[in-house]
Amino acid sequence: MTPRLSCAPAGLPSEFAALDHPVEGGLPVGAPGKVGVLQLSFARHGGTTRIERQYQRAPLHVYRPIHLDEHLPGMAFVFVQQSGDGYVHGDRCRIDLDCGPSTEVHLTTQAATNVYRAQRNFATQCVNLHVAAGAVLEYLPDALVPFRGSRFFQRTCLTVHPDATAIVGEMLLPGRVARGELHAYDLYRSETEARRPDGTLLFADVIRLSPAEGVGPRSLALLGGRDVLATLYLVTHRQSPAALVELLREVSRCEDVVAGVSELPNGSGVAARFLGSTSAAVRAALTNAWKEARLALLGAPAPDLRKG
Repeated sequence: MTPRLSCAPAGLPSEFAALDHPVEGGLPVGAPGKVGVLQLSFARHGGTTRIERQYQRAPLHVYRPIHLDEHLPGMAFVFVQQSGDGYVHGDRCRIDLDCGPSTEVHLTTQAATNVYRAQRNFATQCVNLHVAAGAVLEYLPDALVPFRGSRFFQRTCLTVHPDATAIVGEMLLPGRVARGELHAYDLYRSETEARRPDGTLLFADVIRLSPAEGVGPRSLALLGGRDVLATLYLVTHRQSPAALVELLREVSRCEDVVAGVSELPNGSGVAARFLGSTSAAVRAALTNAWKEARLALLGAPAPDLRKG
């Protein structure tokens, strides 16, 4: 696999391209340690999903996959790790995941991802997920924590075969609340899109929060007085979208959490959004929705992924 640099400025939204200034007093954009690449290809061998090809470049890396699910013993669980303590301005990271036919993959992170203050630039993460026929992918990273003055752009591109299933989630915290940081970051933008292998667009979703512009994320038009945001996408044909909507609406009734569930365009699946005042409440709601969706789609209860 040939490594590719992640998120060249030409592929960035104009508001981030305008912030692509030289980094002073630190490593410049593109320097060793500033461009992280993780490329993994999975194939099924003897009933078990294994990594067939791997390339990694600091600060991103993984260890060998583990098979910990007694109900889906062939599923490979991979934990993405990041050297250092998080993203700083000028970091450009990219993850390319290729799940071959009939593979079963669960990709997550070892811990929450911190995004530090950006004085002259920003940090990016681009994730490309390819899910082939008959494959199952669960991509459920831990929460993102944007620190005071941080700027972060994330793009997740999902390519899903009509006979594949993808469960993709993300969670955003308001910052280091214990230190008095409540939506003190400058700019956060997350783009998610899904396509068929022939390039047909299934759906696109954008989340943009910019406290630096003076529009508080807690406003009624954005987070509605809440501080923690999570999203779960189910791209599948194993069950009808209407049945999945009914299921998720039932299990999303959690205390201190407001949830909305709707069908995705083009009959591609379902999306659920969760808003709450605490990370514990929203995490519980997101996890509960994942567990119930997993049971309905894969016929297997979720394993214990406690990361202590």
